[in-house]
Amino acid sequence: MTAQALSNCRFAQAGSGYNHEQVTLREPKKMAPEKLVSGGLAPGSDSSDCRPPLSRVFLLSPANTSAIRGQLLLNGNSEFELAQRIRREGAPLGELFSFISSLYFRGKLAYAEAFSHLPTGFPATLVITTSRGLLPPDTVIRLDDLLEMSAVPIDPGDARFRGPLCRDARGLAHVLPTGSQIVLLGSIASDKYVEPLLEIFGARLMFPQQFVGRGDMSRGGLMLRCAQSGLELDYVSVDSAVRRGSRPPKLSPDRRRVRNRVPDRFL
Repeated sequence: MTAQALSNCRFAQAGSGYNHEQVTLREPKKMAPEKLVSGGLAPGSDSSDCRPPLSRVFLLSPANTSAIRGQLLLNGNSEFELAQRIRREGAPLGELFSFISSLYFRGKLAYAEAFSHLPTGFPATLVITTSRGLLPPDTVIRLDDLLEMSAVPIDPGDARFRGPLCRDARGLAHVLPTGSQIVLLGSIASDKYVEPLLEIFGARLMFPQQFVGRGDMSRGGLMLRCAQSGLELDYVSVDSAVRRGSRPPKLSPDRRRVRNRVPDRFL
């Protein structure tokens, strides 16, 4: 398929939560060989073994709007700055979910920005939503939008959740370069995200192996540290991996200030 044909593809049909603008695609630029961060080179390997990174897009699980911070945002009487802003002009989805979920979502955003590999014009990071499929984190959300999304459960048996998610996943699968990885940064112990996404992506759906056995806060802290250090996690296919396991040791205290290395908007 040519780049011109791809440029006519859309992620969603009219009436979805997407902004329905055409996805402008360009021919991938030729890249000089670059060492993969994940795994690196084996001891004694020659630098000629370096290969360019695979194209990779990250899918971020949503924040829980029923949590305390989510309820504060949904309260029309809340007077703090972010609550007032979503009632007036709206705020980016990534900022809202970072406020609600704190460390976990901040970690996902920082990690995705640090390690996504896609040609210009392709979406490198997309957020799973309850009723609007896959949205870029810079999508502006108003209070009415957040209220609507909060009314739909994350249930693969609910067509309000599954329909938009599968629609946008199919669109994404259609326009991504051949051989791209789709990495889920979210819960893999249950099927609430995995089951509908596996239906579309199959073996291309990956997740960080180090997520197994970790809770939300541990995963968030781990991803922030990786974004700081430039050390990428190891990905395995969801289709064939063991997704449940014993809890790993707690992360050792990190006394370095995250603000020194991670973009301010994630803090």
